[in-house]
Amino acid sequence: MLTVSVVLLVFVVSLLFLQFLKLQWMRRRFPPGPTPYPFFGNMLQMNFQIHHGILKKMAKMHGNVFTLWVLNHPVVVLQGFQAVKEGLTVHAEDVAGRPTSRFFHILNHGNGVMFSNGHVWKQQRRFGLAIMRKMGVGKKEQEYRIQEEACDLVERLQKTNGKPLDPTTPVVHTVSNVICSVIFGHRFSKDDENFQRLIESIDTIAAFVNSISFFAASSIDFVNTLFATEIKSHKEKGKPDENQDFIDYYLDEIDKTKGNTDATYDEENLTQTIFDLFIAGTETTATTLRWALLYMVVYPDVQEKVQKELDAVLGCSRLICYEDRKKLPYTNAVIHEIQRYSNIILIGLPRQSVKDTELLGFPVPKNTIILANIDSVLSDPGKWETPDQFNPGHFLDKDGNFINRDAFLPFSIGHRVCIGELLARMELFIVFSTLLRAFTFTLPEGVKEVNTKFVFGSTMKPPPYQLCAIPR
Repeated sequence: MLTVSVVLLVFVVSLLFLQFLKLQWMRRRFPPGPTPYPFFGNMLQMNFQIHHGILKKMAKMHGNVFTLWVLNHPVVVLQGFQAVKEGLTVHAEDVAGRPTSRFFHILNHGNGVMFSNGHVWKQQRRFGLAIMRKMGVGKKEQEYRIQEEACDLVERLQKTNGKPLDPTTPVVHTVSNVICSVIFGHRFSKDDENFQRLIESIDTIAAFVNSISFFAASSIDFVNTLFATEIKSHKEKGKPDENQDFIDYYLDEIDKTKGNTDATYDEENLTQTIFDLFIAGTETTATTLRWALLYMVVYPDVQEKVQKELDAVLGCSRLICYEDRKKLPYTNAVIHEIQRYSNIILIGLPRQSVKDTELLGFPVPKNTIILANIDSVLSDPGKWETPDQFNPGHFLDKDGNFINRDAFLPFSIGHRVCIGELLARMELFIVFSTLLRAFTFTLPEGVKEVNTKFVFGSTMKPPPYQLCAIPR
């Protein structure tokens, strides 16, 4: 019996040793990094989580381009502005893929924009960007939709009569209705049951970005069913004289490209692209606005300076336009600093190399997963004077003029840069400025301090809080 046990132990140890040697041999093809162990890779050293803080510590030891092993799979990490920028732009086409894991397949089945690859991704993304431009994203037509929702949000907050409220629900409704107007051509009543469930489902899906459960799958089914209903409604109405929304344009393209074997336009890709736009167009913008209101309560001096600038330049009569940002340098700087400091996407969505390539001189084989640590860019001490402080001066010159910063990359960079960047920028500026002109935001009576530590998740949300919207 003892002999059998010894033989088994020797066999297991030998197997582990061979696996260890295999990993060490494979490491030669990748950038340097911590020593991986059989079966676990580097997961033991990382406490079984890929956390931005752990990545920062590892970069100090192994450099700003290093390799982690998640189980037996290599993952190349880009740390800091220079590594992220060059890594995602010098050979942008080479690192434009997405991983093809089971999770991503459940989310998109290879369709749409966000997680698709190859010809499907290129065609769907190109078309999506073109339609967003045609529909007036960045122009007056789209601006009016955002202004309308911003005014509706002001009316909702006015009804609170300055009493404490959690701004989450009204802010999420506002942002969600903007994307509904873009895609469906109509907004929803805040009391609409389908609208309520759509918002809840999108939140559930985003929350389960690192895992799949029955609840996430159920939410995906509901969202896709709702989108299919909207598409069916558009088809039943017949082709309009002039396309009004994203679905109109897409259905028109399906008709135009029938019989073209190179075309990827169909209802499956339409449904998935709508899904992608909702995920990208609601969660991040709503979360950023929630941080914005929290920071105005925490930094009342900043809030007061924004209000003084808005009053002096715009007064209180007309609607606020995106073009006004050029006359409001301090307000524009505050919004940019909110995005930098809140840093809601710590690590960008994973990329994958589509061919053998190199990143900053290091070899990266085909099908290698690449992670860009966005947190390390927005808090890079070599690019920001006070990276760990909320400081609108990061975006102002000595004369108070707004300045762009090359390390401001909250929307990522390269071929996979966020498709809704311009829409998000418009929403943040118009909604934030409209609210600050209408209200002074304060802590509820008796509350002296507020927690500003983020809640870790797919996006870094603020902890639950309440504030008072006092009409000005």
